[in-house]
Amino acid sequence: MKVFVQSVNFNADKKLVDFVEKKVLSLEKYHDKIINVEVFLKVQKTSEKENKITEVKVNIPGNELIVKKETKSFEEGASATVDAMKRQLKKSKEKERELQH
Repeated sequence: MKVFVQSVNFNADKKLVDFVEKKVLSLEKYHDKIINVEVFLKVQKTSEKENKITEVKVNIPGNELIVKKETKSFEEGASATVDAMKRQLKKSKEKERELQH
């Protein structure tokens, strides 16, 4: 499974990228046909404290699952998006099983 991490409007340090990759790699347990995962880290120019946008896009055969969260930190965003993505992957896997039976 390939993981692409892109930071928009800022340079993500290695520690953050490693953290995000590690989180995202845990998704492999929930779906065995993940082609790749794209993670976009964006900083919104706003006075709000929750100005960090974390978007995770998972490509599986015939489908693309996307989760987007706005949080105070990218670590928080990575955790929240990965948790939400786990639920989506489980649902997708259940649908797949139902179609096979």
